[in-house]
Amino acid sequence: MPTVAEELAESVPKRGVKLAYGEAVVMGDTTLVPIAMVTYGFGGGGESGKGGGGGGGATMPLGVYVTRGATTSFRPNPVALLAVSIPLVCAVGWAISRIVKAMR
Repeated sequence: MPTVAEELAESVPKRGVKLAYGEAVVMGDTTLVPIAMVTYGFGGGGESGKGGGGGGGATMPLGVYVTRGATTSFRPNPVALLAVSIPLVCAVGWAISRIVKAMR
């Protein structure tokens, strides 16, 4: 008999695509499809009969595909762009400071 953790682990791939792309919303001649990044985590351990386990997940809305007539474009979520750009800017700043120190 499979454990709860095994059942959850088996069901994750089945749900991944559905959770990443939302249902299309039609408004007049415009169709919107929301896109999100979805992460999962499950764990367990301990001796037989005395173990524990848990799981969790997180979702970040990345943006939306907008289709008008024959044209489709991606509109990013500004908050997601900031969340991605902050570590990138920090890494670039760190690299530039190291380069300047090396040139002295």
